[in-house]
Amino acid sequence: MKSTNHYFKSLGLLFLLCLIPLWAFSQNVTVKGIVKDALGESVIGASVVEKGTTNGIISDIDGNFTLNVPKNATLVISFVGYQTQEIPLNGQTSLTVILKDDTKLLDEVVVIGYGTQRKEAVTGSVASMRGDDLRAVQTGNITNALQNRVAGVEMTQTSSKPGAGMQIRIRGTRSLSASNDPLIVLDGIPFAGSINDIDPNSIKSLDILKDASATAIYGSRGANGVILITTVRGNKGQKPQVTYSGYYGVKNAIEFPMMNGPEFAQLRADAARTIADLGKSTAPVTNSSDESDDVNTNWQDMMYRTGVITNHDVSVTKGSDDGNYAFGASYYLDQSPIPTQQYSRISLRASVDQNIGKYVKVGLSSNNSYSLSEGSQINTGDVLSSSPLANPYNEDGSLKRAVQSGPTDIYKVWTKDLLKEASDKWMSDNKSLASYNSLYGEISAPWVQGLKYRFNLGLNVRTTTGGGFTGIGVTSPSDPNAPSSASISNSLTTNWAVENLVTYDRTFAEKHNINVVALYSAEQTRYNRSGVSARDFPADHFQYYDLSKAEGEITISPNNQGYSETGLMSWMGRVMYSYDDKYMASATFRADASSRLAPGHKWHTYPAVSVGWNMHKEGFMESLTWLDQLKLRVGYGETSNQAVDPYKTLGLLGTRLYNFGDLYQTGYVLSELPNANLGWEYTTTWNYGVNFSMFNNRLSGTIEYYSQHTKDILLKVNLPSTSGVGSYMANIGETQNRGFEISLNGVILDNLNGWTWEAGINFYHNKNKLLKLTSQADRDEGNWWFVGKPINVIYDYEKIGIWQESEEEIRKILEPEGNAGMIKVKYNGKYDENGKPVRQIGTDDRQVIEVDPKFQGGFNTRVAYKGFDLTVVGGFQCGGTLISTLYGGTSYLNLLSGRHGNVKVDYWTPENTGAKYPRPGGVTANDNAKYANSMAMFSGSYMKIRTITLGYDVPKSFLNQFGVKGLRLYATVQNPFVLFSPYNNETGLDPEPNSLATENQAITTQYANSGLAIVGYNTPATRNFLFGLNLSF
Repeated sequence: MKSTNHYFKSLGLLFLLCLIPLWAFSQNVTVKGIVKDALGESVIGASVVEKGTTNGIISDIDGNFTLNVPKNATLVISFVGYQTQEIPLNGQTSLTVILKDDTKLLDEVVVIGYGTQRKEAVTGSVASMRGDDLRAVQTGNITNALQNRVAGVEMTQTSSKPGAGMQIRIRGTRSLSASNDPLIVLDGIPFAGSINDIDPNSIKSLDILKDASATAIYGSRGANGVILITTVRGNKGQKPQVTYSGYYGVKNAIEFPMMNGPEFAQLRADAARTIADLGKSTAPVTNSSDESDDVNTNWQDMMYRTGVITNHDVSVTKGSDDGNYAFGASYYLDQSPIPTQQYSRISLRASVDQNIGKYVKVGLSSNNSYSLSEGSQINTGDVLSSSPLANPYNEDGSLKRAVQSGPTDIYKVWTKDLLKEASDKWMSDNKSLASYNSLYGEISAPWVQGLKYRFNLGLNVRTTTGGGFTGIGVTSPSDPNAPSSASISNSLTTNWAVENLVTYDRTFAEKHNINVVALYSAEQTRYNRSGVSARDFPADHFQYYDLSKAEGEITISPNNQGYSETGLMSWMGRVMYSYDDKYMASATFRADASSRLAPGHKWHTYPAVSVGWNMHKEGFMESLTWLDQLKLRVGYGETSNQAVDPYKTLGLLGTRLYNFGDLYQTGYVLSELPNANLGWEYTTTWNYGVNFSMFNNRLSGTIEYYSQHTKDILLKVNLPSTSGVGSYMANIGETQNRGFEISLNGVILDNLNGWTWEAGINFYHNKNKLLKLTSQADRDEGNWWFVGKPINVIYDYEKIGIWQESEEEIRKILEPEGNAGMIKVKYNGKYDENGKPVRQIGTDDRQVIEVDPKFQGGFNTRVAYKGFDLTVVGGFQCGGTLISTLYGGTSYLNLLSGRHGNVKVDYWTPENTGAKYPRPGGVTANDNAKYANSMAMFSGSYMKIRTITLGYDVPKSFLNQFGVKGLRLYATVQNPFVLFSPYNNETGLDPEPNSLATENQAITTQYANSGLAIVGYNTPATRNFLFGLNLSF
């Protein structure tokens, strides 16, 4: 019986054990779901795993998955490039999972110079931008895409012509005589060419080093900041992918606000009335035989065309565990509204990385381009100066060769059709062929974990050819047989750089990370240029290709010949340490030797240190669950600028003509004294920064404050005339830059009912000050330099209004020869006991007027819904002074009489006393034209929308049936409108500077010498409309 009971007990226990799995299985549920991205597209291959187990599956081609799990399990869904999500089921059996882009992951690693670093561990001031974000602004020039996108980085157009580059300033201007341009580093090698040669389509990422603790690793090359450009390469595990991106668009000129025929006729009539009323001896301007008050010619309409802008890029990429490759080709064309002007570029690029065994890796990167810039010869000022009262047509309907405005001014008639016909007879070409190549080999030491040796070799060459030709009688308004002329110039730049790097990167005890880099490098650059010009060719078909056929004078200009050879040798060491990702420190030491300097001054050293604290990882911060990151940074560093021109320390010879009997001969004279003591300009920088992120990364940002002090700036010291040399160079100047930068990025809507809204803004303030000139003076009026003032200033009269009839008593003191309706300028002198000025206006009343804005910045926003997205990018600045050549000296003198076409302005008359501009005919050029440029100054404030783009991503479910991975269609308008700009409100023109004052439309010689950025009128601004697509398969 006992045994029987035991048997039944055992059988019952076995039965219960068998029921346990059935009971457990009865607690499981079958979960079905779909995984999508923020655009609502299915995510193929997403991992769906029961947390804490190996039970999992991947989503199918439609993003669907089915998984059996306990009803209270937690699912972990992940996919590369997206944030991992954990979803407690709580009995749910149907799920729709929306994965969010993991922008934190995408931005996690930044390039810092001779290496990379996790963004969380960076202690210097580094701003990063992905290539896709850069290409949100469709342009063929990297600098255009960067405008107002990064705090502390200012881009200014150096010319308004297609293909022109931009002036780049990172945290202000430091030097008075040397370059303030930042160093460009392409794929790890210092770049020796033009940034215009780099195709934006080739860029994977762009990192900007702004403070000395980050740039000191580049020594004398990094004093003005560093821009690190990394080009596209294949990704590990990537199947072959072909990508095409392209757009086509049109460009319409924003016309200058010139007077029409009736308005110009009224201007001349008002000028004649003023001359009669004031009894002036000047004869009023009357119509020429080509003019009539019944004519109303719009010369701009006759000149401008609809320009074309287009870009086409094809690339192929692939990657595996052993290596990767990327190849690409692109074509870019940008046509100006002026028919002769256009810029085109063909680019070819390639990169290859290959592992050789387990410990060796080699690779190369090659970026090549051919560009052609055409048509800089047109003087738009002549077109704008042509009288709207002049009829360009003869009685038979044919175009006149020239028209006369007033009694003396004759202008050649140009139309878009005439310029097209003259394209082979009137040429101005600039061709460039460039190849930038880098090769590397890397060996990992098998016996020491984390130890590597890398050899980098950079080989760069750039050649340019400039050619100009003017055919027989092409440009002469009166002589169809005027002799032809041509010129040609050539330059060749070659550069090589060799770098030897040893790196050691290791983590100990899971919390201590150390990275050590040691470098030895050398580089050499050679530059050669030559030029020749000639006159009077027997036929136009020679153009500029064979100057030996010229029948007239052939000239070799000494100023257009030159050769230089420079070299730099460097040692560098850097140590970066972090503990538990909380505390970070970095120390850099570099020494450079430059061939530009004399023995005893060739070497200079650069120390830099920085520390960081990820404060949010401290235990006392754990209660702040809304705070994702809070990092504090402090950095100090020294950099320098090898500002000395090659051979400057040896003294320079110049040429001068002198009498030798009955002939003029060329002789050599000492043009600059040797100075073996010339040294480096060097800058010390303190930088303080805060990085923060909160609300699950919905709001993130950076705040920076910096102070820079630059010493030993190269300046000319005047010498007595008896020395035979006017001056010599010495290291004596000092400047200071201080400022702050704020960048904010936010996710306003995070896939709320399908809506996503992101926005970003940056603004920055930089204040520079000139601390020291020579020991002899605290001002240099010729260069507009004043100790205690900013570097960029205007030294001129400041217009404060127009003299009125009621102000006659004061006017007779300040302007004895003046009259009501003339310009009133600011007075600096003293006043008597009755409050009246004690003298008339003179040169002592010129003002130091600051040009730089109080602050500036940019903004961007993107709204997306179910495949559609709208992106807006813009910029702004507050304060500063804008200089417009359209309203400068030439316009002022013309407004006095109405000699030729004039900008439309509201001018003073006895019936219109509240006008802003002076009375026509009130002051002639012989009376008082010293206030001419005061009309050219406007408030520099503005807010500008740069681009508006509407895009659509075609659903992947639709594309999959055609074997297409992605298709995006978009339409873009560039420069749609401007807000809050006094200049734009008055003129309708773009308030951004579009050229430097050194261009030929500068206001006066002194303004041109200043090198200030101005709004010129060589080429009009445009409003562009683009349509494009991105296709991958």
